[in-house]
Amino acid sequence: MGIGDKIENAKDQMAGKAKGAAGEATDNEELQAEGKGQETKGNLKAAGENVKDAFK
Repeated sequence: MGIGDKIENAKDQMAGKAKGAAGEATDNEELQAEGKGQETKGNLKAAGENVKDAFK
């Protein structure tokens, strides 16, 4: 996994956490869900890259 991929995945994870926290603070369920989705997307992409690395 390249450093650029790691940065992108971490960015998605952190942005998702921030959106989720903002949604919780404002009782905005839509923002919470959007944040959770973005965080999950980052986690899945990172896991996929780790699997690819394992087969190299």
